Amino acid sequence: MQSVARAMDANANRAREALRVLEDAARFVLDDAALCTQFKDIRHGLQGALSVLPTGWLEANRDAAHDVGTTIAGEHESARSSHHHVTAAAGKRLGEALRSLEECMKTIDPAEAGTLEQLRYRAYDAERDLLMRMGSAARRQWRVCVLLTESLCVQPWQHVLTAAIAGGADCIQVREKDMPGHELTERVRMVIAAARPAGVSVVVNDRADIALACGADGVHVGQGDMSIADVRRMAGTSLLVGVSTHSIIEARAARDAGADVCGVGAMFATSVKPAITPGGSNYLRAYLAECARVPHLAIGGITPANIGELQAAGCQGVAVSSVVCGAQDPASVVRSLRDVLVGADAS
Repeated sequence: MQSVARAMDANANRAREALRVLEDAARFVLDDAALCTQFKDIRHGLQGALSVLPTGWLEANRDAAHDVGTTIAGEHESARSSHHHVTAAAGKRLGEALRSLEECMKTIDPAEAGTLEQLRYRAYDAERDLLMRMGSAARRQWRVCVLLTESLCVQPWQHVLTAAIAGGADCIQVREKDMPGHELTERVRMVIAAARPAGVSVVVNDRADIALACGADGVHVGQGDMSIADVRRMAGTSLLVGVSTHSIIEARAARDAGADVCGVGAMFATSVKPAITPGGSNYLRAYLAECARVPHLAIGGITPANIGELQAAGCQGVAVSSVVCGAQDPASVVRSLRDVLVGADAS
């Protein structure tokens, strides 16, 4: 039974360590007390399942010095590019450790093996909830996102696109609500071909299927469109998911569902969505107070003349449409907007 004890000891330690990493992510990354409690309860449940073993039996059979596995490292074992990847690795490690403990426990106490099995299923669900709330590891804070709509362009849309990129836009959202699917697919591919070499992200409005098929960076959905959960079931975290919000209640819901970026608006009156009552910089301040960990794009009637008010409120990024699409010099407008935001950081 020494080999069983050694295997159980190693996997009990591995499971406890993974649970601590997951609990810390829920606690310090998401500030989510409910998720934190889930992992804590699983950790306590593990301790209870292992309590049927003789006290000190695992520790007495521990022999780390002669464990051949300690000298074997996977190719990517020591490389983690983000906290998201740290958390994902811990989740997989937890499931593996619990399965090994369950199989070993079958040789000792089949009833407790069943307890470990149920803990493993709970861990799978908690891991899913944590990772979905954390969103995509590729999330970023854009400065100027241009919503490209051909009908708003006073020049050929291709010229507006090229000029926006030249002016410093770091995201292009293709917003063509009435364009047939096959035409929209071709349009998105053309935008990606122009934007990606410049390091500019491309997001598709509403159509997660087209964003996924074209290899876009993300999709943006409104309150009445596909939910974040449905996008994740289709694309996992391979797509960034942006969500339009018009109140702090909608912003909290988007944050808790794992949005990668929130449209925050309308800041000012806008011709694109005239029915929306502007929330102004007060809404932006409320958003930053409660949802700052999720990147934002202030939106709605933003121009070089009023962006200073938003910058003073803490704005880090804006989404604009007609002010760029309808300009004779789109590059200059984008540059003016970006300079206010970037200049604030430099000072």
